[in-house]
Amino acid sequence: MTHRKPLIYLIGPMGSGKSTIGRRVADLLGTEFLDCDSELEARTGASVNLIFDVEGEEGFRERETRLLEELAGGENCLVATGGGAVLREENRRIMKQSGVVVYLQTSVQKQLERLRQDRSRPLLQTANRERRLKEIAEVRNPLYLETADIVFPSQNRSVPLAAKRLSETLLSYWQQADESTESAPDERA
Repeated sequence: MTHRKPLIYLIGPMGSGKSTIGRRVADLLGTEFLDCDSELEARTGASVNLIFDVEGEEGFRERETRLLEELAGGENCLVATGGGAVLREENRRIMKQSGVVVYLQTSVQKQLERLRQDRSRPLLQTANRERRLKEIAEVRNPLYLETADIVFPSQNRSVPLAAKRLSETLLSYWQQADESTESAPDERA
């Protein structure tokens, strides 16, 4: 008997590996992979940067919420969310109710290393990236922790190893959930 939630949501800061590790985990688990930012770009025909420029962060977040609401009814999919998806309470609720939420935890130093060449992220268009990442982490890290079913440190592992370990962690999580459901007393009698 399986009581798996039908979706896996990866949350965490930019540069934590949500897209890179997520694709490999989806392959290992035989599930579909969807990157929220890429999906929003495909649907709008505009980059995340342009959406931010035209609609502001609030407009982008509204689009993100509508996408998560749509995805919540699906199954057999691993969803890489945007780093700021947890900012809205509604998004945190949607993810918690419709799937298992994995926080890919990493350090600001590792983010700086991974994002060194990246010029596409609207929130990093600043002279002092380290300070910006620290400010973002101060606000978002508690929300990631609050939302997560699983906290998975992703910073000191190669992508293949991280994907393998995360796949194993998810399988173990589901097995434990199945066992606790099966051993619960039946109160219908």
